[in-house]
Amino acid sequence: MEDGAEIWRIARDSEVLDLNSSYSYLLWCRDFAATSVVARGANGTPVAFITGYVRPERPGTLVVWQVAVDRGHRGAGLAGALLEELTRRVARERGLRAVETTVTPDNTASDRLFASYARRHGALLSREVLFDGGLFPDGAHQPEVLYRIGPLHLTGDTK
Repeated sequence: MEDGAEIWRIARDSEVLDLNSSYSYLLWCRDFAATSVVARGANGTPVAFITGYVRPERPGTLVVWQVAVDRGHRGAGLAGALLEELTRRVARERGLRAVETTVTPDNTASDRLFASYARRHGALLSREVLFDGGLFPDGAHQPEVLYRIGPLHLTGDTK
């Protein structure tokens, strides 16, 4: 739970993610720690994170909620390494057949991250609009495109 405040800060400073309340990041760190991951810098402070959860009606599906890397640590493949670590851990502990996430059309970094992940694992990547922009009550919001990656055949090994 001690990472919640720093995760909130990284999300805020990303200038790309929808920022949730600081309270939600504290809860996320408490309730979904097993399906989330944090990278730390040399001084032990969080510099990147991925939050996720397993869909209750699809226990073999990990939903990646947010991915963020501090500005000074971008471009070094940290998000990809975190995604690999997280999916291998979930595969080992719970079993994993698919990854889902949503990406707005202008988020090219996330598009590249998940397309690259699918290619590395020889998995199909499908895209379809999950939430049209008009569904959001706060006005102008881009559509959230659902990315489905699978089937996955991960063993949880760290090879």
